[in-house]
Amino acid sequence: MADDMPDATRVFSTFTNPAETQSTVIVGAGIIGCATAYYLAHSGNTKPDTIHLVEASPELFASASGKAGGFLASDWFGPATASLGALSFRLHKELAEQYDGKVKWGYSRSTGTSLTEGRPRGGKTGYDWLKDGGSRADAAGVHEFQGDQVGPAWLTRREGDEVDVIGEDESVAQVDPLRLSQFLLRESIMKGVRLHHPARPVKVSRDASGELSAIRLRHASGADLKIPCTRLLIASGAWTPAVFSTLFPASILELPISQLAGHSIVVKSPRWAKEHEDAAGCHAVFTTMREGFSPEIISRIGEEIYVAGLNDASIPLPETATDAKIDPKSISELKAVAQKLLGKDGTDVNDLEIVREGLCFRPVTHKGVPVLARIADGELGGGIETRMEPEGGVFVAAGHGPWGISHSLGTGKVMAEMMEGEGLSAGVGGLGL
Repeated sequence: MADDMPDATRVFSTFTNPAETQSTVIVGAGIIGCATAYYLAHSGNTKPDTIHLVEASPELFASASGKAGGFLASDWFGPATASLGALSFRLHKELAEQYDGKVKWGYSRSTGTSLTEGRPRGGKTGYDWLKDGGSRADAAGVHEFQGDQVGPAWLTRREGDEVDVIGEDESVAQVDPLRLSQFLLRESIMKGVRLHHPARPVKVSRDASGELSAIRLRHASGADLKIPCTRLLIASGAWTPAVFSTLFPASILELPISQLAGHSIVVKSPRWAKEHEDAAGCHAVFTTMREGFSPEIISRIGEEIYVAGLNDASIPLPETATDAKIDPKSISELKAVAQKLLGKDGTDVNDLEIVREGLCFRPVTHKGVPVLARIADGELGGGIETRMEPEGGVFVAAGHGPWGISHSLGTGKVMAEMMEGEGLSAGVGGLGL
C-alpha cells in the first residue's frame, strides 16, 4: 500500500449509521470503483458519507488498476464503446488540467506508434489482437499510417522494421494508473466516502418489504460488519462474477466476464530521461513480432518504460490479487524483448534497470466490450427487490479488457449518472447484459 495514502485507507471502517435511508456500496476499490465513487461524491446529488467503498485485496490496486500500462486513446474503439471512449479521454484531460495531473499521476501527451518486424501487419481488428496475441496497433485500423518514422529515442530499430505513427497529441495520452487510482481514492475519502479495507462482502439483507437494505462485510480478522445498502455497484474487475454469485446465490444469471492474465515489467533506460520527457513527450509502441506475442512498450513520466503484451487466458484467477504468482519464464521473455527493443544499439550491453515485475488480471468479455448496466430485480433471485433510481438498484461495471484505464473516468461518470437516474454523458446502450 502506498505510503502517501490517507490514514483512513489503512484501517477497517467500523462506522455505520442505522438511520441512513439510502446508502451506496461499491464493491471493488480499483480504478473503476474509485472513479465512480469520485463522481458520485462530487455530483451534489449523493451525500458522500453514504458512499461505501469495499476492497477485499490486502493491497490496494494490486491488479490491473496498479499494473496496467496507462495508455489512453480517444477514438480507437468500435461503435459500442466509441462514445464512452471519447467522453473518458476528455475527462482525463480535464482532470489533469484541474489538478496538475502531470505532476500527480504522470499525465502526458503521447505518440502511438506501430512497429512491424520485417513483415506486414496482421490486420486484426476489435479485440482479436488481444486474445490471439496480436498487436494493439490493429485496433487503430481507422487511422491512416503516416509513413516511415524514426520513433522514440529509446527504441532500437533494425533493418527491415517498419515504424508508423498511428496516433498523436490530440488522440492519445499517457498516465501512471497506480498514481491516478490513488488520487481518485484520496479525493473521494477527503470528500467523505468511507473505505472498508480489507473486507469481503459475504451477504446481502432485505428489509420487511423485501427490498435490499444492507450488506454484511467480513474483515480479514474474521470480524463482521453490517452496513446499510440500498444501491449496490459491483466493480470488482475479473472477480465481479464471483462477488455477484456470493451475494446473490439464488440467481441463475451468469455475468459474462472472465480473466486474461498479463505479465509486465517496468524498466529504466539511459535513453529515456527527464530531458526526453520534456522534449518529446511519451511514446507507446505496439509491435508485431516473431516472438509469438506482440509486446507493448510504453514510456511514462518518471523515466520509466513499461513492457507487456504477454497474455494468458489459462492462468486461473487467484482468490485475491495479492495471491497472484508471477511466472519466471514469462518475465524472462519480457526481459529478452526489452533487451532487444530497448537495448543499447542492439548490442549485448545491458544497461536497463528492472524496476518492477508484475502480473495482473484484466476482466474481459466474449463480446470484447465492457458491461455497464443495472441488473434487473428478476435476475437477482431469492425474491430480492430494489428501489428505483436514484435510491436503489444493483449495478455492474466490469469487463473493460485492455481499455480499463482509458475508459475509467468515463465509466465512473456514466455509472454515477446511471445510479442517480440522471441523463448519461455517453451512449452505452450496447453495453448492457
